[in-house]
Amino acid sequence: MGSAVDSLSHQAYLALETLIVTLKLKPGSLVTERQLIDLAGQGRTPVREAIQKLAWQGLIEVRPRVGLQITEIGPDDYADILQVRAELEPLAAGLAARHANTDQRARLLSCAQTMTTCAVTGDMAAFLAADKLFDEIMEDACPNRFLTSALAPLQTHARRHWFSIATPERMDRSISLHVAVIRAIQQGDVSGASRAMTALLDYLLKR
Repeated sequence: MGSAVDSLSHQAYLALETLIVTLKLKPGSLVTERQLIDLAGQGRTPVREAIQKLAWQGLIEVRPRVGLQITEIGPDDYADILQVRAELEPLAAGLAARHANTDQRARLLSCAQTMTTCAVTGDMAAFLAADKLFDEIMEDACPNRFLTSALAPLQTHARRHWFSIATPERMDRSISLHVAVIRAIQQGDVSGASRAMTALLDYLLKR
C-alpha cells in the first residue's frame, strides 16, 4: 500500500512540477488545493504530499488564510542557483560515474537517446521531461544523500528559469552537453563526468 501511495504522490509531483517549470502555473499566481488536485489528476493525499515536496523545494509557498502561491522568479535567482550547482554537481556526476549500477547506466543511456530525438523533433516538453528523469537517475546513482538533497530543489528551479529563456538552439546545445555527461558516466570516467558537468553548467549560465 505504501509503495502505491508513494508512486501516486510522485506522479502528482511530476505533473505539478511540470506545470510550474513550463510556467503554465505562473510565478506569483494563487492556486487552491482543489485546483491542483484537478490539474494533477490524483487524489487529495498524493497531491498534498506533492504540495509538501514542492513547498520544501521553494516552488510553492503555503500562505495561511490566503492559499497556495507559486513562487516568483527573482532577477538574480538563476545565476545564484547555478553558482551553487557549479560547486556541487560536478562532484555528484563523478560519484555517479563511479557508483552507478548497470540498470542506472542503461536508464541514463535511454535518457540520452530520448534527448537526442528531442534535438531532431524540437520537442521542448519532451526534453524537459527527459532532463527531469536525468536528474532523478543521477540522484539514484549518487551515494551521497546529503549532496543529492541539496541539489534536487536547485535543479528544478534552474529548469524553470531555463525554460523562460529557452530557444531551440539553446536546447540543442544543452542536449549535446547532457549527452557528454551521460557518455562519461556510462564509461565510468569519474574525472570526465565531472568535467562534462562543469561544461554543461558553464553553458547554462550563459544567457
